[in-house]
Amino acid sequence: MKTRLEEMREQCVAFHHKHPEVWDLFKQFSFAMINRGFQNYSAKAIFERIRWEKDAGGDGITSFKVGNNHPAFYARAFMRKYPQHEGFFRLREQKSAKDPATNKPEPTPQDYEYVR
Repeated sequence: MKTRLEEMREQCVAFHHKHPEVWDLFKQFSFAMINRGFQNYSAKAIFERIRWEKDAGGDGITSFKVGNNHPAFYARAFMRKYPQHEGFFRLREQKSAKDPATNKPEPTPQDYEYVR
């Protein structure tokens, strides 16, 4: 039986293949913080900067949304690829490994109701 963690990992990998520029930005911004002397940093903060760059720094035409489930996977991938920076991102237990898969697609902004 597939777990929620496996399901989210598959969604993140699919997103990565569709938007490899996010990985490039994640590495760029992570190394920028390392080079500034940070011993630890937040993968979520890196993703917020990516969101800013893609929205404010984009062409105004092409847009996509970066999911909230992705930072944990990108942080782990970064530290696997660059083991000299193991521990730069503090990791938590991925409790979704104990939950069954939802068998639902990754949510998009259209899946939420907004108050005007």
